[in-house]
Amino acid sequence: MSEILLGCHVSMSKPDYLLTSAQLAVSFGANTFMFYTGAPQNSVRIPIDQLKISEFRQYLTEHKINIQNLVVHAPYIVNIASDDRFKKIMAVRILKEEIKRTEKIGCKYLVLHSGNAIGISKDIAIQNAIDNLNELNQFNKNVIICLETMSGKGTEIGRNFDELTKIIQGVKNKKLIGVCLDTCHINDAGYDPKKIDDVLNQFEKIIGLNYLKVIHLNDSKNTLGAHKDRHENIGYGTIGFDTLLKYVYDERLKNIPKILETPWWNDKPLYKEEIQVLKNKQWVNYRT
Repeated sequence: MSEILLGCHVSMSKPDYLLTSAQLAVSFGANTFMFYTGAPQNSVRIPIDQLKISEFRQYLTEHKINIQNLVVHAPYIVNIASDDRFKKIMAVRILKEEIKRTEKIGCKYLVLHSGNAIGISKDIAIQNAIDNLNELNQFNKNVIICLETMSGKGTEIGRNFDELTKIIQGVKNKKLIGVCLDTCHINDAGYDPKKIDDVLNQFEKIIGLNYLKVIHLNDSKNTLGAHKDRHENIGYGTIGFDTLLKYVYDERLKNIPKILETPWWNDKPLYKEEIQVLKNKQWVNYRT
């Protein structure tokens, strides 16, 4: 089997920005990673030419990391399902900028939350998401927007495979749409990740595994179907190490980047330890 694609969410900080992200990921033993192109909670962005893109690419080449396996996450403040005209305009404007930045950096995956049905029906929210994605794709040429499976808290859409496939069916350019499967989120939404064959068979039947582009590999603090979305370190949650190991090594998922978004412990990330135990396929108590 070829080398597994396993990494984590890393921050980007000045003065070296993207280069810092890559260096962090390599220090954790990752060969893929995910990052925001600015703060996730707002749309303030430094100019793209200050992100150290050439140094970033050179560093990736030196460490044999394929930029095509990296993942950008869109700001979580946008709601592409909103019925509010101003919020819709702002969401499209912000996402156009993220698409432009993702393409300029050289990545092809942009993870996006499907939005929230605030004060409207799920059907209207889903149609709003479709309309906005189609508008974006008139501008977008190469970036695959990956809708994330959500836990189902509050008014979220994308809480099940049926809602995601409705959006995908409405998107005209199917080459520019995909799905990011989050193991914590599907657990909290009611899909039992321990039954990996059932999960992947349902995904194939309802959406199609060809649309699965990214996996967020997280344990969960919550019981099945809790609709809460609280991530846990690998092996310390209700999903468990043995189950998450299956998602790393399953042949059907081998070419898909797996990204850890697990919590820090004692004020530090545990990505290095988590990646190591997953690569070793052997559980040890690393959270001490």
